Amino acid sequence: MAGLCFARGAFTGLAVKAGKHKSLSAALLLRAAAPAKILVKRYSQDSGNNGRGQFVCYHLHHRTLLKLQGPDTSPFLQGIITNDVKMLEEPGCAAVYSHMLNVQGRTLYDILLYSLKEAEGGHGVFLECDSTVENSILKHLKVYKIRRKVTISPCPELSVWAVLSQQSRPDQEASKPELSAPEKALVWEADPRTVQMGWRLVLESQTDPLEMIPSCQKGDTEDYHRHRYSIGLPEGVNDLPPGVALPLESNLVYMQGISFSKGCYIGQELTARTHHTGVIRKRLMPVRFSSPVQHLGDGAALATQSGKPAGKHRWGVGELGLGLIRTAHAKEVLTMKSSDDATVTLEASVPDWWPKDVKMN
Repeated sequence: MAGLCFARGAFTGLAVKAGKHKSLSAALLLRAAAPAKILVKRYSQDSGNNGRGQFVCYHLHHRTLLKLQGPDTSPFLQGIITNDVKMLEEPGCAAVYSHMLNVQGRTLYDILLYSLKEAEGGHGVFLECDSTVENSILKHLKVYKIRRKVTISPCPELSVWAVLSQQSRPDQEASKPELSAPEKALVWEADPRTVQMGWRLVLESQTDPLEMIPSCQKGDTEDYHRHRYSIGLPEGVNDLPPGVALPLESNLVYMQGISFSKGCYIGQELTARTHHTGVIRKRLMPVRFSSPVQHLGDGAALATQSGKPAGKHRWGVGELGLGLIRTAHAKEVLTMKSSDDATVTLEASVPDWWPKDVKMN
């Protein structure tokens, strides 16, 4: 299992270093990378005389934590999530990404799991999820808990932070910043989805991360979302609508969020069949509008300039967003009608953290 965890990290690094995707023009790739470069310039200029600016920490108010603890924690989660929770028991792998599916194989919730540092008997995790569905996840967990020896409790006293480097290029893995008081960090792990998402930090709510990362400054959470959309990484119910999104169309494989060898779990049958057939005609991709759009309809239809259906818009910020794009039209300029009936154009791009052999038909 330690080898598997290492391979997952290596897979991510190779995907990031793969460079520009050959199936796209250089112009599209430059557009996709532009927002990240803007952030680098902004935070570098504002770094001041205190050495701050190398890293930016974002308070993720839209994410919350649950604590699961008890001797049956691992087997309980193993049957209801897409990834192999046993990896958390291996040295050097303290965070995994996963989805919870319904019986039809559609995504209900996207989650991050972190090993508890001091869990009783070594059995326990923090579960990070979208704060708007915290109660729904609690109900979902309790439905399948039955008689298992697992306690499940919310953690309103904790806060989730994302820490991103502003000095590294998209094709480079940044060095992890040192904490001045590591004992205060309940979680301090690399984001398992892609190196371009930096690190996750969990603290007591009253603890200031700037006291722990000297070269860090606080950023606006909207910039965190702009970064996600610029690289095409979904997070939460807006990007992954419960009961609608399909895990493989949502690039769960590329985010190291699924195991095809761990055995059965809820929704596994359809997901495994789709994976083994290798036929995925739509993918969630980053899109850039010709200009910032104020009135975007949720799930608005996308079309080619000749009028052919090309997918659906999911969510976004300003001129950046995510769209579920038919791969056959991924290289084309697409159109969409906003909720005020205005027609806007947009272009999709292939993220450079995806595997280099991804085919856009």
